[in-house]
Amino acid sequence: MTEIEITNLDAYVKDYAPLAQASIKSSGGKLLAAGQKITPLEGTPPKSRVAIQVWDSVETAQKWRASAEYKKAREIGDKYAKFRAYAVEGLPQ
Repeated sequence: MTEIEITNLDAYVKDYAPLAQASIKSSGGKLLAAGQKITPLEGTPPKSRVAIQVWDSVETAQKWRASAEYKKAREIGDKYAKFRAYAVEGLPQ
C-alpha cells in the first residue's frame, strides 16, 4: 500500500502514474485500487492519494521496487509527490 502526498496533480497523473502503473504490471503486480476519493472510517485519512497493489509475495514487491523501470518512474514521481509505502502480508482466501 502506498500513501501519496501530491504536490502537482497534473504532472503526477501525466508523467509519473503511467510509468509506475506499467512497471507494476510488467513486474507481475496488480493495481487493486488507486485514487483520491478516500472515505475515512476511523482516524485521520492519508493526505491526498492511496494506491493498493497485490503481489504474489513481499519479495516480488521488493524486487519491483528495486527494478530499473520503477526507479526511473520514481525519479519523476519524486518531483511531484512524497510517498510512504509498506507491505502487508495477505491472509488465505
